[in-house]
Amino acid sequence: MKKKECNDVLNAVSNCRVCGNNFFSSPLLTYENMPSAAQHLPDANNLKNDESVTLEVFQCSGCGLVQLSNKPVDYYREVIRAAGISDEMKQFRSKQFRNFIEKFNLKNKKIIEVGCGKGEYLSIMSQQGAQTFGLEFSEESVVACNKLGLSVTRGYIESNHEVLQDSPFDGFFILNFLEHLPNINSVLGGIHKNLCASGVGLVEVPNFDMILQKNLYSEFIGDHLFYFTRETLENTLKMNGFEIIDSAIVWHDYVISAHVKKIEANRKTPILVNKVKIDNFSEHQQKIKNELQEYLNAEDKKVAIWGAGHQSLAVIALADLADKISYVVDSATFKQNKFTPATHIPIVAPETLLSDPVDAVIIMAASYSDEVARNLLKSHQNKLSISILREEGLEILKA
Repeated sequence: MKKKECNDVLNAVSNCRVCGNNFFSSPLLTYENMPSAAQHLPDANNLKNDESVTLEVFQCSGCGLVQLSNKPVDYYREVIRAAGISDEMKQFRSKQFRNFIEKFNLKNKKIIEVGCGKGEYLSIMSQQGAQTFGLEFSEESVVACNKLGLSVTRGYIESNHEVLQDSPFDGFFILNFLEHLPNINSVLGGIHKNLCASGVGLVEVPNFDMILQKNLYSEFIGDHLFYFTRETLENTLKMNGFEIIDSAIVWHDYVISAHVKKIEANRKTPILVNKVKIDNFSEHQQKIKNELQEYLNAEDKKVAIWGAGHQSLAVIALADLADKISYVVDSATFKQNKFTPATHIPIVAPETLLSDPVDAVIIMAASYSDEVARNLLKSHQNKLSISILREEGLEILKA
């Protein structure tokens, strides 16, 4: 394997950040006028400085991993997690973490979450009988964790030689964070170094297999540098010293979840099996754009979108919805009173649906859409037309 260190991973790249091999010569996708990031959204004071970007999606000709050539967002070391507030997610994580501890006999043993945010998941793991620790770069998030009584250290794994406080650990978990990290080998190598000989882990990333199967063209955002299939995730973990015990597709098929065990690193680059075919994305993107435009033009309605996640931000930009949407609703307080990047639509709290009513809401909340729809149908009943943007198109729940 070529050494990844030959790349400056904090800049735009022309070869793979994991194995070092060249990209195929042509990008799989090029998206212009896209949001520059999905977090740290612009407010009224810096809106004039917000600029769109061009995203280029490539595939490595060596290990096959799909990735952006763009430089990472400036906050890539931080975990910013709005989804942790969902009751459905809390129930899912409680059961998952309990099974993890039981499966690997981790009760009363030391487990670390790498990239723990404000402790949304670490607090759930701490209730399952293990000694829990966290590592998080955001100083504000570390303070929030410590106020919850969680043992969290401020930091980020810059090198595979780093020694972490309270190590070695018997287990680790890293959830939907790996795909953000430009120095992915250093982080995995650092985790490997700080585990005991029999250390195990839980690793999760967004499921690119599903993105391909369902033509989810809006899943690309500057925050996510990597787009893992089951095969390329397992290859990446093996190259960095982890044996795959098992893997599964979870959380409404959006997530690849793998249990791993520490072994010696295998630095041999795996042989590429298949080149990704992404031909249907453009056609599907146009279909969704036409459906949304037709719906919005059919009647003179005041319309809001629910969801300021990366999928929604991409759809708004790619479907040219900026001048057709009154505001975007999101329950994450840190997104409220900001604006959507590139398209500059106000992001507001759910209470705005009462103080500044609209005629219709289009829900774009990915795996949380049904949960949002149930709550809206219950709380607003006859006052709103409600639709969900599904993978296959716009579904009108209540006209």
